[in-house]
Amino acid sequence: MILLLWALALAAAPAAAGVLTHADLVRRFPAPLTVGERAADVPAWPLFKQNGTATELVGYVFESVDLAPIPGFTGVPVNLLVAIDPQGVFLDVAVLSQHEPVFLDGLGEAPLFAFVAQYKGASLGQSIEVGGPGGPNRVRLDGVSKATASVRIINQSVLSAALQVARAKLGFAAGRDPSRIARIRAAPVEPMDLRALQQAGLLAHLRVLNRDVEALFAGSAGAGLDAEALAQPDAVFVDLYLAWASVPGAGRNLLDAPSWRRLANRLDPGDHAFVTLSAGRQGILSEDFVRGSVPGGIALRQDRLPIELRDLDLELALAPGARLPVTEIVALRVIGQAGLDPAQPLEFSLPITRSKGIVYPEKITRELRLRYQLPARYYIAPEPAAPAWHASWRQRLPHLAVLGAALALLGVALAFPTRLVRNVKRLAWLRRGWLLFTVVFIGYVAQAQLSIVNITGVLQALRAGRSLGFLLFDPMSLVLIVVVLVSLLAWGRGAFCGWLCPYGALQELAAYAGKLVRLPQLRIKRRLDLGLKRVKYGVLAAIVLASLFAPSLADRLVEVEPFKTAITLGFVRAWPFVAWAAGLLALSMVSYKFFCRYLCPFGAALALLGKVRMLDWIPRRAECGTPCQTCRHRCAYGAIDPAGKVQYDECFQCLDCVAIIESDALCAPRIQEKKRARSIPIVPAL
Repeated sequence: MILLLWALALAAAPAAAGVLTHADLVRRFPAPLTVGERAADVPAWPLFKQNGTATELVGYVFESVDLAPIPGFTGVPVNLLVAIDPQGVFLDVAVLSQHEPVFLDGLGEAPLFAFVAQYKGASLGQSIEVGGPGGPNRVRLDGVSKATASVRIINQSVLSAALQVARAKLGFAAGRDPSRIARIRAAPVEPMDLRALQQAGLLAHLRVLNRDVEALFAGSAGAGLDAEALAQPDAVFVDLYLAWASVPGAGRNLLDAPSWRRLANRLDPGDHAFVTLSAGRQGILSEDFVRGSVPGGIALRQDRLPIELRDLDLELALAPGARLPVTEIVALRVIGQAGLDPAQPLEFSLPITRSKGIVYPEKITRELRLRYQLPARYYIAPEPAAPAWHASWRQRLPHLAVLGAALALLGVALAFPTRLVRNVKRLAWLRRGWLLFTVVFIGYVAQAQLSIVNITGVLQALRAGRSLGFLLFDPMSLVLIVVVLVSLLAWGRGAFCGWLCPYGALQELAAYAGKLVRLPQLRIKRRLDLGLKRVKYGVLAAIVLASLFAPSLADRLVEVEPFKTAITLGFVRAWPFVAWAAGLLALSMVSYKFFCRYLCPFGAALALLGKVRMLDWIPRRAECGTPCQTCRHRCAYGAIDPAGKVQYDECFQCLDCVAIIESDALCAPRIQEKKRARSIPIVPAL
């Protein structure tokens, strides 16, 4: 069965990516906006607006599933429409499709819509966190109760997709989150002259002669085209000094006080400024350069990504002690949203272009390069970026501690069951206490009810070739999944179904209540019981097939599980779902754990996976089944056949049979042994 389902998973077609067409976007973004053609390098559409005679770029719009298809808890990513402006500010985030169980006929989609609406106005240059601390350069998003893990996955998807577009189209730092880069240190400025600035690494210098430039073009069509270079090979082509002027130690020592104030006043928080001082034939600005625009005579790259340098159109003067024979001083700005990282090296280039021919001249370009590395004492390195799922684990540490202690205690108890069952009455009370803990803490407090959705989600993700990292966003459920997988090797399905399933515990408590008020108990005959137990495997197969071939149908079929209604949403839901969940509990009062035994698809999956069980941990005697039938008749799950063999696929590890076989008062063979030991043998008189 497992192999069949796995084969079907591999055979299923990959999940589709983005669904919007150009026409769809035109309807969503009507005039005065216009939607351009989808970019070739990244799946995003540009948005434009006519501003007088100029066409202005408004931003980019894209689908998150095209760029960051992070699976949700059904294994299918939430697909979001995201729009950002040229500065990396979110214009809009909207839900296109989602399969998150808690937002499907549970809480409904309204809380999800309210959550994504919070992105509007937030910037990619800020740290955006769900439930974060807020503060300077941070954006705190309010989460959704009972859907914390889902909204964290959505946040990760939004940010990952938006950063990819920002890096490709807006000049954001390649491979880095702009909120996780180094910051310029506002340290006291120590006086330095030009020599000291160079020695400190704050002032870079590039001096190139005509002969050096001619060597760059050697062997190409551009060789020998510069008559002046040939005539005066030892003359200076360019003599360039470059400083990271927004670093106080550089700018305040290089510029006079009025120039430094003018420069600082033109910079927004997070912006950077560079000052070039040059002499020689080659300058940064061309004769037809328009001040305030991007100069063609210098370019900047970091991590091989071009970063825009824009002229600040400032008149600057050097400090009295910083005299240089320069003919051109230019201040250039890099906006904060570009994500320039002070901790990483910069590569400046000065392009040199020569033309050959008259009608259709051939352009030959070479570059002069200048590397700049800001010394470490002038910036504050960021803390290493933690994966997005770390926040979920930090928030759940108290719950994880309680769960860990409880699971350790349960593991010891199940590993040594004979000690636990020595006192039958104590076992009964301990079990009821544990069931209450499972319902209240694991279910309602920790929200760690495992279900068939956990399995179909993994299958969906594997089928589409996606990572299973989404499981890390729900630490309580992940810990339980690991524990259940380990317990399957030792005991089979019983550890979860009998001790760790909140709805299963709720059913068992309902059964206790039914007996307490003396409701008549339905005893299903063995043949019918065996037939009904097969039903859950059919339910499992239907759900798995639907999840692979018809996800929308699977979203409805998984509602056969009442877990979401009863545990996740606490019965606060539409009446048909509440009636189903409550009706099954009522049925459990007269038919012991009816849903668990006959209908539960998750239990069926665990029973199949439990085939790998290595231990026959329930003790048996030679008399079990032949002739003794005590354990079989008292097993409320019908997990012992007439021959006395335990059917571990149906065993819920309640320990009742262990208590019987270890009891001198309940186990018939032991009772007989005690009677024989007390009997007085008849000895013939001599």
